Amino acid sequence: MMTNKNHSRVRLALLLGLFSTLGPFTIDMYLPAFPEIVKQFDTTASLVQLSLTACLLGLGIGQLVMGSLSDVHGRRNPLLISMAVYALASLACAFSPNIGLLIAFRFIQGFAASAGIVISRAIARDLYSGHELTKFFSLLLLVGNLGPLVAPVTGSGILSFTTWIGVFIALALLGIYLLTMTKWGLQETLPADRRRPSNFVQQLRNYGTLLRDRQFVGYMLAQGIMIAGVFAYVSGTPFIYQNIYGASPTVFALLFGSNGISLIIGSQLVGRMTHRISERAFLLFGLWLACLASVTVLVVAIVHGPLFTLVIPLFFFVAAIGITSTAAFPLAMESQSHMAGSAAALLGVIPFLLGAVVSPLVGIAGEDTAVPLGVIILLTSVAAMLAYFLLIRRSPRGAAKVSSM
Repeated sequence: MMTNKNHSRVRLALLLGLFSTLGPFTIDMYLPAFPEIVKQFDTTASLVQLSLTACLLGLGIGQLVMGSLSDVHGRRNPLLISMAVYALASLACAFSPNIGLLIAFRFIQGFAASAGIVISRAIARDLYSGHELTKFFSLLLLVGNLGPLVAPVTGSGILSFTTWIGVFIALALLGIYLLTMTKWGLQETLPADRRRPSNFVQQLRNYGTLLRDRQFVGYMLAQGIMIAGVFAYVSGTPFIYQNIYGASPTVFALLFGSNGISLIIGSQLVGRMTHRISERAFLLFGLWLACLASVTVLVVAIVHGPLFTLVIPLFFFVAAIGITSTAAFPLAMESQSHMAGSAAALLGVIPFLLGAVVSPLVGIAGEDTAVPLGVIILLTSVAAMLAYFLLIRRSPRGAAKVSSM
């Protein structure tokens, strides 16, 4: 029988996981509509992908701002304001008259959504540390990773009876729901005596302190660069699956959503085995798995292999993200309890900023080749591996295993 403590932890993970899914839903739900949006605005695939880039920039920059604000003003009030802005920005996206305004409103939407991601992780660090943080974070990811699984399928379902506008109206309703959940279902976890001074210069110093921590930067880059590769996958597969391989929006949504399963497998593997295998060992395993999978993707893209030969290595590549993210986050956050919001913000901003850079590159050679995707995810895998060996492996504290509470 589940104890009250375990029941409370699961309930909190469900609630925080909902905020974590806001990122995947904001990014993924409209992906099946990419070709439709191109026709609607009589524009190019690169400009539509730029709307994704704008959202990623908003998600990245927003985390820096919201992470610091949550260290100063607590976790709850910034969430309330952000969810209200998110709902309004989603409606603005729905009724954008041209691609330029859609891109602008997507940035605002991503900025507001960032609060759900960074503050939910800061709350986790407020309450847990050590192996308990690893286990709770894997539980949070179990819920949060349902976003990539459900979002494209949901978007495809909406597109089956309405246009892409309906997708953004649905996102507005999601924002209203999360606003309600924040108001009535979330308690403050950062008491006033643990908050940072409301000083912009001091907030910059906090980031400077974190960026001078070699071990923290190593974990941040290893995790962030890997996730940037996933954003290349997110940006490229709508055109690769539908234009190159002729998949319907529904088939695309199922193929894309199936990788939510691989994320869950990867994250839960770390959460359940953390007492037997160190987080650092899992991180290295995930990096090697990503390298092998990305090499396979590039080879398949070059020879234009069948669809299943592309889907399978991408499945393992995304699983590697689940492993590396779950392992790197507690390792990076362990010594940052005094500025968890700022630390969580830096851990969150790097993936989105790098993702914003690599996403448009996937379509640089046109819509009829998957080779750029293979090249980009291979480069990100190798770069993440270099960050591990140059910054973590050589760090005096690099061999340290996360300790229990």
